[in-house]
Amino acid sequence: MTRRNHMTSNSVDVLLVGGGAMSTTLGVLLKQLDPNITMLMVERLDSIAKESTDGWNNAGTGHAAYCELNYTSENDDGSVNIDKAVSINSAFEVSLQFWSYLVEKGLMPAPQEFIRRVPHQSFVWGERNVNMLKARHAAMSAHPAFREMQYTEDREKMAEWMPLVMKNRDHSEPLAATRVEHGADVNFGAIARNMGQYLLGQEHFDLSLKTEVIALKKRSDGRWSVELEQNGTRKTVDAKFVFLGAGGGALPLLQKAEVEESKGYGGFPVSGQWLVCDKPELVEQHFAKVYGAAPIGAPPMSVPHLDTRIIDGKKAILFGPFAGFTTKFLKTGSFFDLPKSVRFDNIKPMLSVGKNNMDLTRYLISEVMQSHKDRCNSLRQFYPDAKDEDWELAYAGQRVQIIKKDEKTGGKLEFGTEAIATADGSLAALLGASPGASTTVNTMIGILERCFPEQVASSEWQEKMKTMVPSYGQSLVKNTDLLLSVREHTLTTLHLKPE
Repeated sequence: MTRRNHMTSNSVDVLLVGGGAMSTTLGVLLKQLDPNITMLMVERLDSIAKESTDGWNNAGTGHAAYCELNYTSENDDGSVNIDKAVSINSAFEVSLQFWSYLVEKGLMPAPQEFIRRVPHQSFVWGERNVNMLKARHAAMSAHPAFREMQYTEDREKMAEWMPLVMKNRDHSEPLAATRVEHGADVNFGAIARNMGQYLLGQEHFDLSLKTEVIALKKRSDGRWSVELEQNGTRKTVDAKFVFLGAGGGALPLLQKAEVEESKGYGGFPVSGQWLVCDKPELVEQHFAKVYGAAPIGAPPMSVPHLDTRIIDGKKAILFGPFAGFTTKFLKTGSFFDLPKSVRFDNIKPMLSVGKNNMDLTRYLISEVMQSHKDRCNSLRQFYPDAKDEDWELAYAGQRVQIIKKDEKTGGKLEFGTEAIATADGSLAALLGASPGASTTVNTMIGILERCFPEQVASSEWQEKMKTMVPSYGQSLVKNTDLLLSVREHTLTTLHLKPE
């Protein structure tokens, strides 16, 4: 990627903090809507998309709720609530539409450079889990968005879907699996870097690497005065609109801005690790993302899965994630990140979450203490024949889960993604983790609607929005005919149709 290392702008319309999937997506949307918008992106590392967005720092699953059991919940009567799954599925379809548009316009490379078809599967064992998965399939396959989901308890069929998983498995154990053929493996790092390359080719856009935000202050004229530091040199930039898309670093920056909307928010950092195998003779026997049920006490982000990963054309198998606890908010952050985030307005929610989530804390500590053999024993629940020496430990990206005020408990821990915007729309931030990057486009459109309401309401922007995202302005949750229509187009454009 062509790099601009020096800050050249003193005053801009838009300041994007962070160079990951969120900021690059928002930047491209804005540049497509109005090429004359002046924009500066600042990134603390030496290139963009190196933190949470980068390849091995996330699972690369195009989160469409096909296989992730934590996106559905069981009701008291044993039935399954799929509302969250339908919402996440429709949000991912928005991302697919936008990526299709970029490919068709020649603004992104060939689809296989950043997205590949990899079937999405759920796999469970034990009578209770089998009954749960059967009820989940019944509820989901009745909805048009999931009508192509297959279900089986047939071991031969499962051996066809996932040979490694079924090899030498206990024959007395009840098993069940579901499968959606058009699931996706997504290289979000490649998407962000390609969008960054596009932005660098536009007028009125600057990228400043190795640059940190030191302070943010709202001026009397409504603009933001932002102090930046690059290679020991400080400079102040004023911006009409600031977006904090800095992953785990967004919360401390939001706190520096001292806006009313940031009060009460805290962060709960969770680290992650993967076991990775790149032995060709094993990699070629597995072609799916296979998600299981989370262990009791584990956070939703720790749902175990055995994944095909394709990063920059190279295939591997990934298993995990193994969660852990650290006080860092970023993989390249500081151990002081968590204590420095404690404020008078968030100490009660944070203490409350700590008190009410002791099981989670103990679970995270136990995860950290695991040996390589312990991790491989967990893997063998998925892949019974796994050999310790075939797998290596890789460190995933850091995630900061949201802590917020709660009237009943004092504070609650959230495991989703949340966009925060000031009342005047001059500043927005994105907090949280999964489904994160998969729903970026939908989330960034929400930011545009909240922070650029007059422009979005104009006929010019409305027309452009519908060109980029054909379903814009309509609900894919309610209008399933539209959902199936746009899906047919995106699966074709992005080469995700089953052969």
